[in-house]
Amino acid sequence: MYRLNDEQQRIATTAAAVADRDLAPRAADVDREAAFPRDSIAALGAKGLLGLNVPKEYGGLGQGPRTAVAVIEALAQRCPSTAMVYLMHLCGIACYAAAADKTAPLLEAAAAGRHLATLAFSETGSRSHFWAPVSRATNSDKGAVRISAQKSFVTSAGHADGYVVSTLSTAATQPLESSIYVVLKNDAGVAASGAWRGLGLRGNASAPMRLDNVSVGIDRALTADGKGLDMMLGVVLPLFQVGSAAVGIGIAEAAVQATIGHVTHARFEESNSSLADLPTLRAQIARMRIDTDRARAHLGAVLDSLESPGPATQLMVLEAKASGTETAVVVTEMAMRTCGGAAFGGAHGIERLFRDARAPIVMAPTSDIAYEFIGRALCGMEVF
Repeated sequence: MYRLNDEQQRIATTAAAVADRDLAPRAADVDREAAFPRDSIAALGAKGLLGLNVPKEYGGLGQGPRTAVAVIEALAQRCPSTAMVYLMHLCGIACYAAAADKTAPLLEAAAAGRHLATLAFSETGSRSHFWAPVSRATNSDKGAVRISAQKSFVTSAGHADGYVVSTLSTAATQPLESSIYVVLKNDAGVAASGAWRGLGLRGNASAPMRLDNVSVGIDRALTADGKGLDMMLGVVLPLFQVGSAAVGIGIAEAAVQATIGHVTHARFEESNSSLADLPTLRAQIARMRIDTDRARAHLGAVLDSLESPGPATQLMVLEAKASGTETAVVVTEMAMRTCGGAAFGGAHGIERLFRDARAPIVMAPTSDIAYEFIGRALCGMEVF
């Protein structure tokens, strides 16, 4: 449904092969141990996939959202935690690419598989309102600034090499006047300030981070002073929305396949029949298939609109994450019911998918906030 060209399909096929070989065998351990999937990320890097959206002049694959969605879904079918880490990396790289004159070494390192990026937008004081940081940069020597902030739920916290950090600009007079900088893991004053033991996506290390008087030079500013919202909405949000939808669709697809596998193999010995002989269970699988395909088709339409923007593009981008991630919740719920005790006992990874599906719906912008944005847009009101 994503209608990939030959080059895009080759990349997606490579990603699926890496996911089968390196992600799928580790997924259960990543979940059970709440372990960051470092080896899986390294495997993606070895195939050049950390450079998926790095411009070709910096050694990357130069791909856009359509290829990213196909790759992310392939990863999410095997290990949703790794898929979310990868999505946040692509969002960070998109910010680097928007300021390539300052980030060329980082882009080249990512293309070579040596640099993992992520976002650090949400803060303890602003919670899921990622667009309104409460921290404020202060002026330092020679054009540098100093940043002190309590960031919350930073994917890959303590593991990423680069963090795309938002903060109020030094002269901000209202909450939307932010600036965005890249902070590196070895900068003095940067530290993860907690562990992640969440209900789902337990391997994505979505932990708080503390930035304590971190000195950042002018060469690390990814936006003009006070123009961070433009990058958040114009660069990050479209990719994050469609990528989150792809994570949800990948989870749903994995649940569909696991459910089919269970009902076609589990048997009633007394009647020498399978669970698939029960019409009610076949109907559940049909509903799961339709819901998953519907969300995938919607995502394909969003990609079309991004590539050929029109009056409906903003609305469709706002819809994308809610559509894909809420579908994952519905489909994994049906998978649990269809597979019954086997699913509740952990068979086929369905219980893990059930939990993983619930994490993206509370990631900013949450589904409830997305519905508010969509409603405002439909009523002709300012979204932000």
